Amino acid sequence: MSSIVETVSALVQPILDEHNFELVDLEYVKEGKNYFLRVFIDKIGGIDIEETALVSEALSLKLDQITPDPFPQAYFLEVSSPGAERPLKKEADYEAAVGKFIHISLYQTVEGSKIFEGDLVSFDEEQLTLSVQIKTRKKEFTFERKNIAKARLAIKF
Repeated sequence: MSSIVETVSALVQPILDEHNFELVDLEYVKEGKNYFLRVFIDKIGGIDIEETALVSEALSLKLDQITPDPFPQAYFLEVSSPGAERPLKKEADYEAAVGKFIHISLYQTVEGSKIFEGDLVSFDEEQLTLSVQIKTRKKEFTFERKNIAKARLAIKF
């Protein structure tokens, strides 16, 4: 499946470059009986429905021209915005998220939990530090980056 993601990434990047869009994430997953090829795109100021449709149409044409077909089964193509809870994948994503409220899921528990939400205080190649509100006080937690399964922006309630 990683070769499919690499192939599609190479196909979609020129389309995105032409319009100054950013590839946020790309995944090929099976959900139930169906396979989905999901492409998440963005730009400064946000992406709109017409822009996602433009990329979807252009990418669909390119995908139909691949010989031999790298997809072993039928799939649904979805092109969309990453939304308000944008995933943090690249270093630039983390850099832009410093000072913002984020959600992280861990591979191993820390102080009895695998889920943390708080303000991203800092990060480097090895670790990131969150300021987490616990009832009436704030506590800083430092996590090893290798223990982070997923990270994304979060909405504070």
